[in-house]
Amino acid sequence: MKKLSLTLLCIFLTVSLFSQTTEGPKSGHLIIAGGALKDPSVYAKIIELAGGEGKAHIVVIPTAGGDNVTPEVIKRIEQDWKGFGAAKVSVLHTTDPKEANTEAFSKVIDEAGGVYFLGGRQWRLADSYLNTKVHEKFFNLLKRDGVIAGSSAGATIQGSYLARGDTKGSNIMMGDHEVGLGFISNIAIDQHTLARNRQFDMFEILAKYPKLLGVALDEDTAMLVSGNEFEVIGQSYIMIYDGTHWNQTTGKYEANVEGEQKFHVLRAGRRYDMTERKVVSGSR
Repeated sequence: MKKLSLTLLCIFLTVSLFSQTTEGPKSGHLIIAGGALKDPSVYAKIIELAGGEGKAHIVVIPTAGGDNVTPEVIKRIEQDWKGFGAAKVSVLHTTDPKEANTEAFSKVIDEAGGVYFLGGRQWRLADSYLNTKVHEKFFNLLKRDGVIAGSSAGATIQGSYLARGDTKGSNIMMGDHEVGLGFISNIAIDQHTLARNRQFDMFEILAKYPKLLGVALDEDTAMLVSGNEFEVIGQSYIMIYDGTHWNQTTGKYEANVEGEQKFHVLRAGRRYDMTERKVVSGSR
Protein backbone atom coordinates (compact mmCIF):
# COMPACT_ATOMS: atom_id res chain seq x y z
CA MET A 1 0.00 0.00 0.00
CA LYS A 2 2.86 2.41 0.83
CA LYS A 3 4.61 1.64 -2.48
CA LEU A 4 1.32 2.14 -4.34
CA SER A 5 0.75 5.48 -2.63
CA LEU A 6 4.19 6.80 -3.62
CA THR A 7 3.77 5.46 -7.17
CA LEU A 8 0.53 7.41 -7.49
CA LEU A 9 2.37 10.50 -6.22
CA CYS A 10 5.00 10.12 -8.95
CA ILE A 11 2.27 9.77 -11.58
CA PHE A 12 0.53 12.86 -10.17
CA LEU A 13 3.73 14.91 -10.41
CA THR A 14 4.31 13.87 -14.02
CA VAL A 15 0.76 14.91 -14.91
CA SER A 16 1.17 18.10 -12.84
CA LEU A 17 4.31 19.15 -14.72
CA PHE A 18 3.01 18.47 -18.23
CA SER A 19 -0.68 19.24 -17.71
CA GLN A 20 -2.16 22.09 -19.72
CA THR A 21 -4.39 23.15 -16.82
CA THR A 22 -3.12 25.16 -13.87
CA GLU A 23 -4.86 24.17 -10.64
CA GLY A 24 -4.22 24.81 -6.97
CA PRO A 25 -4.97 22.41 -4.11
CA LYS A 26 -8.61 21.39 -3.66
CA SER A 27 -8.33 22.06 0.08
CA GLY A 28 -5.93 23.90 2.34
CA HIS A 29 -3.93 26.96 1.36
CA LEU A 30 -0.53 27.94 -0.02
CA ILE A 31 1.41 31.10 0.79
CA ILE A 32 4.17 31.62 -1.76
CA ALA A 33 6.52 34.54 -1.03
CA GLY A 34 9.15 36.13 -3.26
CA GLY A 35 12.00 36.30 -0.74
CA ALA A 36 13.19 38.75 1.95
CA LEU A 37 9.84 38.27 3.69
CA LYS A 38 9.38 40.74 6.55
CA ASP A 39 5.72 41.79 6.38
CA PRO A 40 4.19 40.73 9.74
CA SER A 41 0.74 40.43 8.18
CA VAL A 42 1.97 37.59 5.94
CA TYR A 43 3.38 35.67 8.89
CA ALA A 44 0.15 36.35 10.80
CA LYS A 45 -1.83 34.82 7.93
CA ILE A 46 0.34 31.69 8.01
CA ILE A 47 -0.25 31.32 11.76
CA GLU A 48 -3.99 31.92 11.32
CA LEU A 49 -4.31 29.24 8.62
CA ALA A 50 -2.16 26.79 10.62
CA GLY A 51 -4.51 26.87 13.62
CA GLY A 52 -4.36 30.33 15.11
CA GLU A 53 -2.12 32.31 17.43
CA GLY A 54 -1.10 30.31 20.48
CA LYS A 55 -2.39 27.09 18.87
CA ALA A 56 -0.55 26.62 15.59
CA HIS A 57 2.08 23.91 15.19
CA ILE A 58 4.51 24.88 12.40
CA VAL A 59 7.04 22.53 10.83
CA VAL A 60 9.93 24.61 9.47
CA ILE A 61 12.14 23.08 6.76
CA PRO A 62 15.57 24.79 6.36
CA THR A 63 16.99 22.26 3.87
CA ALA A 64 17.26 24.71 0.95
CA GLY A 65 19.94 26.57 2.91
CA GLY A 66 22.30 23.59 2.93
CA ASP A 67 23.38 21.03 5.48
CA ASN A 68 24.39 23.48 8.21
CA VAL A 69 21.41 23.15 10.55
CA THR A 70 23.17 23.56 13.89
CA PRO A 71 21.52 23.65 17.33
CA GLU A 72 21.95 27.43 17.24
CA VAL A 73 20.09 27.63 13.90
CA ILE A 74 17.27 25.46 15.25
CA LYS A 75 16.99 27.61 18.37
CA ARG A 76 16.77 30.78 16.29
CA ILE A 77 14.06 29.27 14.04
CA GLU A 78 12.03 28.25 17.09
CA GLN A 79 12.36 31.70 18.65
CA ASP A 80 11.36 33.44 15.41
CA TRP A 81 8.22 31.39 14.89
CA LYS A 82 7.11 31.56 18.49
CA GLY A 83 7.50 35.30 18.11
CA PHE A 84 5.14 35.14 15.13
CA GLY A 85 2.55 33.39 17.33
CA ALA A 86 3.17 29.65 16.91
CA ALA A 87 2.48 27.46 19.93
CA LYS A 88 4.85 24.73 18.77
CA VAL A 89 7.70 24.74 16.27
CA SER A 90 9.36 21.64 14.82
CA VAL A 91 12.41 21.77 12.56
CA LEU A 92 12.54 19.04 9.91
CA HIS A 93 15.76 18.58 7.95
CA THR A 94 17.60 15.90 6.05
CA THR A 95 19.66 15.65 2.88
CA ASP A 96 18.93 11.91 2.61
CA PRO A 97 15.77 11.00 0.65
CA LYS A 98 15.86 7.53 2.20
CA GLU A 99 15.45 9.10 5.63
CA ALA A 100 12.73 11.39 4.28
CA ASN A 101 10.91 8.29 3.09
CA THR A 102 10.52 6.84 6.59
CA GLU A 103 7.52 7.12 8.87
CA ALA A 104 9.72 7.91 11.87
CA PHE A 105 11.16 11.00 10.20
CA SER A 106 8.01 12.27 8.50
CA LYS A 107 5.34 11.65 11.16
CA VAL A 108 5.77 15.12 12.74
CA ILE A 109 3.94 16.56 9.72
CA ASP A 110 0.84 14.59 10.78
CA GLU A 111 0.68 16.68 13.95
CA ALA A 112 1.17 20.08 12.30
CA GLY A 113 -1.19 22.69 10.90
CA GLY A 114 1.44 24.33 8.71
CA VAL A 115 4.75 23.81 6.93
CA TYR A 116 7.21 26.58 6.06
CA PHE A 117 10.17 26.27 3.65
CA LEU A 118 13.08 28.61 4.29
CA GLY A 119 15.12 30.04 1.39
CA GLY A 120 18.33 28.88 -0.26
CA ARG A 121 18.54 26.65 -3.33
CA GLN A 122 15.35 24.89 -4.39
CA TRP A 123 17.08 21.87 -5.91
CA ARG A 124 18.17 20.83 -2.41
CA LEU A 125 14.50 20.52 -1.43
CA ALA A 126 13.81 18.43 -4.53
CA ASP A 127 16.80 16.15 -3.86
CA SER A 128 15.72 15.53 -0.27
CA TYR A 129 11.93 15.29 -0.43
CA LEU A 130 10.60 14.72 -3.94
CA ASN A 131 8.55 11.49 -4.15
CA THR A 132 9.14 10.54 -0.51
CA LYS A 133 6.93 9.93 2.51
CA VAL A 134 7.51 13.56 3.52
CA HIS A 135 6.22 14.70 0.12
CA GLU A 136 3.14 12.52 0.50
CA LYS A 137 2.43 14.01 3.91
CA PHE A 138 2.62 17.55 2.50
CA PHE A 139 -0.39 16.70 0.35
CA ASN A 140 -2.12 15.09 3.32
CA LEU A 141 -1.62 18.33 5.27
CA LEU A 142 -3.41 20.25 2.53
CA LYS A 143 -6.23 17.68 2.49
CA ARG A 144 -6.91 18.43 6.15
CA ASP A 145 -7.02 22.19 5.42
CA GLY A 146 -3.52 23.05 6.57
CA VAL A 147 -1.20 25.63 5.03
CA ILE A 148 2.08 25.20 3.16
CA ALA A 149 4.18 28.35 2.91
CA GLY A 150 7.67 29.34 1.89
CA SER A 151 9.83 32.20 0.69
CA SER A 152 12.41 32.45 -2.11
CA ALA A 153 13.48 28.83 -2.81
CA GLY A 154 10.53 27.90 -0.61
CA ALA A 155 8.27 29.61 -3.14
CA THR A 156 9.66 28.11 -6.34
CA ILE A 157 9.63 24.55 -4.98
CA GLN A 158 5.84 24.71 -4.62
CA GLY A 159 5.27 24.83 -8.38
CA SER A 160 5.28 21.92 -10.82
CA TYR A 161 8.16 23.25 -12.95
CA LEU A 162 11.31 24.09 -10.96
CA ALA A 163 12.68 27.41 -12.20
CA ARG A 164 16.35 28.17 -11.39
CA GLY A 165 16.84 24.55 -10.36
CA ASP A 166 20.38 24.11 -11.64
CA THR A 167 23.07 23.03 -9.17
CA LYS A 168 25.65 25.20 -10.97
CA GLY A 169 23.95 28.50 -10.12
CA SER A 170 20.70 30.38 -9.60
CA ASN A 171 21.19 32.43 -12.77
CA ILE A 172 20.30 29.36 -14.88
CA MET A 173 16.54 29.32 -15.45
CA MET A 174 16.31 25.78 -16.88
CA GLY A 175 18.82 23.43 -15.35
CA ASP A 176 19.49 19.94 -14.09
CA HIS A 177 16.40 19.95 -11.81
CA GLU A 178 13.07 20.77 -13.45
CA VAL A 179 10.44 19.13 -11.22
CA GLY A 180 9.02 20.85 -8.15
CA LEU A 181 6.78 19.52 -5.40
CA GLY A 182 3.73 20.31 -7.51
CA PHE A 183 1.26 21.82 -5.05
CA ILE A 184 0.09 23.83 -8.08
CA SER A 185 0.01 22.07 -11.45
CA ASN A 186 1.32 23.48 -14.72
CA ILE A 187 3.13 26.49 -13.25
CA ALA A 188 6.63 27.94 -12.95
CA ILE A 189 7.34 30.28 -10.03
CA ASP A 190 10.23 32.75 -9.79
CA GLN A 191 11.21 35.09 -6.94
CA HIS A 192 13.23 38.23 -5.99
CA THR A 193 11.92 39.53 -9.31
CA LEU A 194 12.00 43.33 -9.33
CA ALA A 195 14.72 43.54 -6.67
CA ARG A 196 17.05 41.54 -8.94
CA ASN A 197 15.77 42.77 -12.34
CA ARG A 198 14.43 39.33 -13.26
CA GLN A 199 11.10 40.37 -14.77
CA PHE A 200 11.91 39.11 -18.28
CA ASP A 201 13.64 35.86 -17.27
CA MET A 202 10.41 33.82 -17.21
CA PHE A 203 10.08 34.09 -21.00
CA GLU A 204 13.01 31.64 -21.39
CA ILE A 205 10.99 28.90 -19.71
CA LEU A 206 7.79 29.79 -21.54
CA ALA A 207 9.56 29.64 -24.91
CA LYS A 208 10.07 25.90 -24.32
CA TYR A 209 6.92 25.23 -22.26
CA PRO A 210 4.35 27.74 -23.57
CA LYS A 211 1.44 26.05 -21.79
CA LEU A 212 2.90 26.79 -18.35
CA LEU A 213 1.56 29.69 -16.32
CA GLY A 214 4.45 31.89 -15.26
CA VAL A 215 4.40 33.73 -11.92
CA ALA A 216 7.23 35.90 -10.63
CA LEU A 217 7.09 37.48 -7.18
CA ASP A 218 8.99 40.47 -5.89
CA GLU A 219 10.50 40.49 -2.39
CA ASP A 220 8.29 40.87 0.69
CA THR A 221 5.26 39.91 -1.41
CA ALA A 222 3.25 36.69 -1.56
CA MET A 223 0.42 34.93 -3.31
CA LEU A 224 -2.24 33.47 -1.01
CA VAL A 225 -3.57 30.48 -2.93
CA SER A 226 -7.06 29.16 -2.19
CA GLY A 227 -8.24 26.60 -4.70
CA ASN A 228 -7.55 27.83 -8.22
CA GLU A 229 -7.36 31.53 -7.28
CA PHE A 230 -4.77 33.58 -5.50
CA GLU A 231 -4.70 36.99 -3.87
CA VAL A 232 -1.62 39.21 -3.77
CA ILE A 233 -0.54 40.08 -0.22
CA GLY A 234 2.50 41.92 1.08
CA GLN A 235 4.39 45.04 0.06
CA SER A 236 5.28 44.90 -3.64
CA TYR A 237 4.13 43.27 -6.90
CA ILE A 238 3.58 39.93 -8.62
CA MET A 239 4.12 39.45 -12.35
CA ILE A 240 1.83 37.07 -14.26
CA TYR A 241 2.87 35.58 -17.61
CA ASP A 242 -0.21 34.13 -19.33
CA GLY A 243 0.20 35.40 -22.89
CA THR A 244 -1.99 38.46 -22.36
CA HIS A 245 -1.60 42.02 -21.11
CA TRP A 246 -3.67 45.07 -20.20
CA ASN A 247 -3.85 47.62 -23.01
CA GLN A 248 -4.19 51.04 -21.42
CA THR A 249 -5.22 52.59 -24.74
CA THR A 250 -8.16 50.28 -25.40
CA GLY A 251 -8.93 49.58 -21.75
CA LYS A 252 -9.01 45.83 -22.44
CA TYR A 253 -7.00 42.68 -21.85
CA GLU A 254 -5.39 41.61 -25.11
CA ALA A 255 -3.37 38.63 -26.33
CA ASN A 256 0.33 39.18 -26.87
CA VAL A 257 1.46 39.02 -30.48
CA GLU A 258 4.21 36.52 -31.31
CA GLY A 259 7.47 37.51 -29.64
CA GLU A 260 5.85 40.20 -27.49
CA GLN A 261 7.19 40.08 -23.93
CA LYS A 262 4.35 41.61 -21.96
CA PHE A 263 2.83 40.51 -18.66
CA HIS A 264 0.50 41.56 -15.86
CA VAL A 265 1.74 43.39 -12.77
CA LEU A 266 -0.54 42.90 -9.76
CA ARG A 267 -0.35 44.74 -6.45
CA ALA A 268 -1.68 43.77 -3.01
CA GLY A 269 -5.40 43.05 -2.99
CA ARG A 270 -5.57 41.94 -6.64
CA ARG A 271 -6.78 38.44 -7.44
CA TYR A 272 -6.07 36.02 -10.27
CA ASP A 273 -7.84 32.87 -11.51
CA MET A 274 -5.12 30.40 -12.51
CA THR A 275 -7.41 27.95 -14.32
CA GLU A 276 -9.24 30.60 -16.32
CA ARG A 277 -5.97 32.50 -16.83
CA LYS A 278 -7.41 35.91 -16.04
CA VAL A 279 -7.29 38.71 -13.52
CA VAL A 280 -10.51 38.36 -11.53
CA SER A 281 -13.14 40.87 -12.61
CA GLY A 282 -13.45 43.87 -10.34
CA SER A 283 -9.96 43.52 -8.83
CA ARG A 284 -8.25 46.18 -10.95
